[in-house]
Amino acid sequence: MSAEKVHCLIIGSGPAGYTAAIYASRAGLNPVLYQGIQPGGQLTITTEVENYPGYPDGIQGPEMMVDFEKQAKRMGTDIRYGIATKVDFSTRPLKVEIDEEKWIETDALIISTGASAKWLGLPSEQRLNGYGVSACAVCDGFFFKGKEVAIVGAGDTAAEEALYLSKICSQVHMIVRRDEMRASKIMADRVINTPNIKIYWNSETDEVIGDKKVESVRIKNRQTGEKQEIPVSAFFVAIGHEPNSAIFKDWLDMDEAGYVKTIPGTTKTNVEGVFASGDVQDKVYRQAVTAAGTGCMAALDAERYLGEKGLH
Repeated sequence: MSAEKVHCLIIGSGPAGYTAAIYASRAGLNPVLYQGIQPGGQLTITTEVENYPGYPDGIQGPEMMVDFEKQAKRMGTDIRYGIATKVDFSTRPLKVEIDEEKWIETDALIISTGASAKWLGLPSEQRLNGYGVSACAVCDGFFFKGKEVAIVGAGDTAAEEALYLSKICSQVHMIVRRDEMRASKIMADRVINTPNIKIYWNSETDEVIGDKKVESVRIKNRQTGEKQEIPVSAFFVAIGHEPNSAIFKDWLDMDEAGYVKTIPGTTKTNVEGVFASGDVQDKVYRQAVTAAGTGCMAALDAERYLGEKGLH
């Protein structure tokens, strides 16, 4: 089967992928971008974005990603719908399979496949997603200033987000599955000692309740089976993220959670000509603005690499 040959291939279409596309297009790399499973990335499930510079009145997440896409298109990016299903980095050019049916060969590859928030799997959680249910307290906590909110999770991220919420919300109800937190001792202690964080140990979420928006959460004690309903305006899920990196596991160096490792200060991976940007390689910040920043870095790194190899 003959493969299509491109100069620079970008996979993923969140802030990282689109920013990489804008820079790569301007550098004359004629990038082809495949949008992946969730065109626009995690921002398409975020309603209001108020912390991205340049939007003084805030903007809806999906609308912002349409703006990014338009800009990448105007610069000349070839934007396509499709999912990367397999890769082969054993020879040059690099090979990426799209939709399990066609292969693309590329001189430089920018991976911007992002990460997906882990959810509890409740139908009510999905139904009210964006209407008080959120997987990012730092993004959405501000909208519930002075209100009572719930958060589920027990790791360092959950502890950090609970502490963040405690500064702006009147009361934080924290739902923890076991009788202790997975978070580091220092983080757990800070949470336990924060007066307006109430922890429900050995508890799990039974249901998020609300018609058009979150009104309360029903929790169940795992030992006694007893259920109780807590009136809240928001429900934050902080049980972790999963990087969308499975197809690269035989080729790229990753940490134990599956985040692609990059050489510090660059977007270079352990495979020459392969660059990673955005949430697939960042488990610390996970913001639209930092993802866009690494997308810019990836395009500049790719341009330099192609120049050095005499391919540009």
